[in-house]
Amino acid sequence: MSAADDPAPVSAAEAKTLFDPLARAFALVLAVSGGPDSTALLLLAARWRRARKTGPRLLAVTIDHGLRRESASEARAVAHLARRLGVPHRIVRWKGRKPASGLQQSARDARYRLLAAAAARAKARTIVTAHTLDDQAETVLIRMSRGSGLSGLGAMARAAPLPVGGEAVLVRPLPEIPKARLIATLARAGIEFADDPSNRDPRFTRARLREMMCALAREGLDARRLSLLARRLRRAEAAIETTVDVAMAALSELPWPDHGPIVFDADQFNRLPAEVALRLLGRAIARTGDEGSVQLGKLETLYEALRMEGAGKAARWRRTLAGALVTLRGTKLAVERAPARRGRAASGAARAV
Repeated sequence: MSAADDPAPVSAAEAKTLFDPLARAFALVLAVSGGPDSTALLLLAARWRRARKTGPRLLAVTIDHGLRRESASEARAVAHLARRLGVPHRIVRWKGRKPASGLQQSARDARYRLLAAAAARAKARTIVTAHTLDDQAETVLIRMSRGSGLSGLGAMARAAPLPVGGEAVLVRPLPEIPKARLIATLARAGIEFADDPSNRDPRFTRARLREMMCALAREGLDARRLSLLARRLRRAEAAIETTVDVAMAALSELPWPDHGPIVFDADQFNRLPAEVALRLLGRAIARTGDEGSVQLGKLETLYEALRMEGAGKAARWRRTLAGALVTLRGTKLAVERAPARRGRAASGAARAV
């Protein structure tokens, strides 16, 4: 690779563009693990804030999961760097027993839970993470491999609610920046970072897909193309959700009651585009049911069965999904809380005694 091909460090002007949308926040919690991405986030945010006369208070937070012997020293290294950059820093440890299976997901959930608690103590409503263009591309591939629908393939938005607990908003200012440019930024500043070997551990899906990225890039499916796909799908997702909002108001009385019944005109429902009708039905089930999230595959199966019955003008039809009862009676489609199952009702009565 020639010098002209070397990744360029992120400039001060770019950092200003990336972080200025956060300038009105009271405080920002920076999630800094000590790896290259989050270390660059700390450096860029500190430079950006130092160049401003006014702006949010910064607090760098490192979650020490205690899963590797090096984690404590890596957290201390972040604390040292934060002091050099003039950013307050806090180390928070994930205490308690660690699960034998699903470790990465449990660690991720604990990370967000602990970050949310740190943000609440700092009176910060914004948590900033260092997800990059590479992370976005990997997320698209992971969700494709798991059969995600349009919503999932939109991958990571710049701003979103926290996945686990807390009232803070999760903001990702770097989703269009390749990891290589962040590493170049640290190299230019002479700043070292930690290397987590689990990022290359083939036991984990993301690490295996990361190994595939070079081969995919040779075929033209690089991180930028995958990120572009996600951005276009998020745009389509927003348009569809707006259409569902319109259908929701046109086909039913608002506001919807918590337990139902939510009633639609069956003929009007059947004339909706399939994706709009599917989402409208999913919203009604999520509103009235009491058995957790509605799985897309099961919702699609129920919708197809309903569509076939509606085409045949069936007098009566009923199904349950996620604790909701969906009933078709002539010209009316109703969604409401399903009656308690006999076993569940009996256990509930026993607990009430």
